[in-house]
Order: sequence, then structure tokens, then C-alpha cells
Amino acid sequence: MRRAAVAIAAGAMAVSLAACGSAEEADGGSSDSTKSAAKGDNIKVGLLLPENKTARYEKFDRPLIEKKIKELTNNKAEIQYNNARQDANLQAQQVDTMITNKVDVLILDAVDAKAIKNSVQKAVDAGIKVVAYDRLAEGPISAYTSFDNVQVGKVQGEALLEALGDKAGDGQIVMMNGSITDPNAAMFKEGAHSALDGKVKVGKEYDTKEWSPDNANANMEAAISAIGKDKIVGVYSANDGMAGGIITALKAAGIADIPVTGQDAELAAVQRIVAGEQFMSVYKPYAPEADAAAEMAVALAKGEDLSSIAKDSVDSDSAKAVPSVLVDVTSLTQDNINDTVIKDGVYTADEICTGKYKAACDKLGIK
Repeated sequence: MRRAAVAIAAGAMAVSLAACGSAEEADGGSSDSTKSAAKGDNIKVGLLLPENKTARYEKFDRPLIEKKIKELTNNKAEIQYNNARQDANLQAQQVDTMITNKVDVLILDAVDAKAIKNSVQKAVDAGIKVVAYDRLAEGPISAYTSFDNVQVGKVQGEALLEALGDKAGDGQIVMMNGSITDPNAAMFKEGAHSALDGKVKVGKEYDTKEWSPDNANANMEAAISAIGKDKIVGVYSANDGMAGGIITALKAAGIADIPVTGQDAELAAVQRIVAGEQFMSVYKPYAPEADAAAEMAVALAKGEDLSSIAKDSVDSDSAKAVPSVLVDVTSLTQDNINDTVIKDGVYTADEICTGKYKAACDKLGIK
């Protein structure tokens, strides 16, 4: 997207600046494309991630993005990083810092996709291209990469139905959706309902503040009290962190052997799957998503076209036909741990099969 022009109120100053600008452009020195080309690989990239309660951001996303940017720029790019720790106000301040530091492009995973809109606009007004990462931020973003989030929810819902089998009509499930400030949560929820509606009764449903495992735990305790522990046959959990809180509440209530879903393939979740405490997670291969973000960011910083990278496009409430890369996902269960997280090098068998999980790993043939 083109940088928005900054209006200058003082008439004389405006004339003076316009004259200087005309002279520079006549010399071929001031256009965005010329400036970008002059930078070459010496670009400055800002990376803002939303929180650190979910293990993926510090363990996978950040190092993968940084590695790819370095590869694409012959190790010449400067990368500035901050994590908002689930604080939307802090993230807005971090965007301001990136503007002050004059980054060329910003990779942004928004804490609150709507609240960040003004910050995105400020960045664009300052000549900074914005790549929305994982969550579709509002504002004039130039590119977006994530997973097919409706499909994520559908995969979770279908897996839960598979696990329930004939029990789907015998009781009620609890739905633990993600945070309302995360647009992805709404898409997961939509996809899950498309699979579950009409096939199982939803006894209680929650939108869980900040994706917090503690909040999910409290919600699950409330659901058990309201529905009755003998009537709950399964739990839809939108991610692994919340699944951990949910399973703790189930154990405390003496509820065992009911399927619980998840997402992100966190190590603790994979171990719970091995142990039979969690039925599934959604494995999202972070490398393709991270690589796409890095590739689009570097291209934008250099003034290059995105058509060879972004084959899809998406609309937000404030931007249309945003060049996008959408990555496929896989349902992770006991049956395919070897073929997913181990094969892709996310974890080793030794990392998964520690202590109390070793016997279960041996039984499942995890190696």
C-alpha cells in the first residue's frame, strides 16, 4: 500500500518542502522504490509478537522469522524485537518505538486486532509497511500470513466428534473458545460450530479472556458445577494452553477418559496426548508461516512485488484484497506424532518421552 501523505499546515513551509521534493525526484533520489533499492540488504525489520504464555511465540515464531530474514538479507538486516506480554497498550507503545527507530517494515502479531488499528495507521503514515502475522490486524496492512483458521476449528470439531463416536448423543460438551480480542478465535469458533452443530449438545460455552489457562480452568470448574460431571462427554478447547487448565479441572472433579481438543502442538500437550489425557491438538507447521512473513517483509522493505510470494488474498474490516499466504494444518493425535512434530524436527522423541511418558511412548512406537 502507498504511504499516506502527511499534511503540512504552514503554507510557506509546504511550498518550500514541495520545491525540495520536486528537485529530489527530478534527480531520481526520493521515491520509495529508489530508496528501497538503495538499501539493498541493509534493511531494518521490526518484529512484534503478542504474548509469552503460549510457548510457540518465543520457542518457534521468533527464532524462525529472525533466521529467515537473516538468510534473505545475507545476514545484513537489523531486527528489532519486542513481546507485548498480552498487553494491548504496551504493544501500541512498542509500535511507537519502532516508528521512532525508523524500521523499514514491521511484522505485527496483534494482541488486540481492532485496538491496534490506529498504531498501524501511524506506522504506515511514517512510511513503514506492515505485515500482519498470524492474526489479521485492522488498519492499512500490506500483507498477511496465517493458517486457514476456520479450517482449524473445523478440524478440531471433527476430531472431537470422531473421539466421541456413539457417545455424541449421550451427553453434553463444553466449548472453551479463545479471546474475543483475537480475530482468529472467532474463526476457530466458526469452524468448530460448523462441524459440531446438530451433532452434539453444547452444555456450556465460554469465550476465554486472554487465552488464559487459569481462566479456562475456572470456566471448566463452573461448567462441571452447572452441568454435572456425569453428563459431560467431551470438551472443545481452542488451544493447548487452555486444554491444560481444563484437564486440571477435570482431574480435580474425578472426570477421566473424555476427549479434549487443543491447538499449537505444545510439548506439554503432545505429552498429554501420549498419556491419553488430551485427545488431539492442531499441528500448525510454524516454519512455512514464519518464512512467508519474513519473505513478504523483506520484499516490502526492498520495494519488491509480492505476487510471487502471496497467492491468496483476504479482506479485513479496514483493508481489502490483502496479499496473503495461508498455511494448511494437521490434526495431531497419538497415531501421527512420528509423522508430524518429530519428522519436522519440532521435538525429538527424547524431549517427548521423558520419565512417566516413556512407557506410553514405547507402546505407541514413538521414536
